Amino acid sequence: MARALTASVPGIGMTSERTRARMVARLRAKGITDERVLAALGAVPRHQFVDSALASRAYEDTALPIGFAQTISQPYVVARMIELLLAGRDAGRVLEVGTGCGYQAAVLAHLFPEVYSIERIKALLERARRNLLPLRLANLRLAHGDGYAGLEAAAPFHSVIVAAAAPRVPEALARQLAPGGRMILPLAASAAAQRLLLIERTGRGSLVQTELDAVHFVPMEAGKA
Repeated sequence: MARALTASVPGIGMTSERTRARMVARLRAKGITDERVLAALGAVPRHQFVDSALASRAYEDTALPIGFAQTISQPYVVARMIELLLAGRDAGRVLEVGTGCGYQAAVLAHLFPEVYSIERIKALLERARRNLLPLRLANLRLAHGDGYAGLEAAAPFHSVIVAAAAPRVPEALARQLAPGGRMILPLAASAAAQRLLLIERTGRGSLVQTELDAVHFVPMEAGKA
């Protein structure tokens, strides 16, 4: 378990700890069983990562706009992807591609000892930094860069989680995956068809792919902005 420190941010009304607990109960009812993952989502104040006008909707199980044509992912999808990464093994170093508003990075920081998160849109990355600052997550490092290139300087990664739909598996991300590592990403077969893809690197270095749930993510763009 990561030694992440979370500031006490109880919230009021629709942003209260009780509302967060109801969100966790809904995730459990939808099939999320890893109590580590449920506890992490219950600990992170999602309302701090959306515009104040949307704070009352923060704990709904839905994606919400965060500007720059991006969204904060649906809580169930966050939980599902992380649960798949952790299933049957201990947490290690993780790379998140697509920091967005910082919410998923905060959840990851409660579960992994080392978290690296890369975002291509500089202004969005700076917003994420501001959102994350009150949580004092000492094991989280943010970087501005092209997600398709990954983060070679910090590789290899035990886990990689991609928060945008790519038309193909990025070669650099696959290369930066450690032996025994897992990557989860939405793969876009077409503009209208996306599925979660779980990729596992065997001890001998080969990659095994498993197609999972249908999902809907913003497209993964190349380069920095």
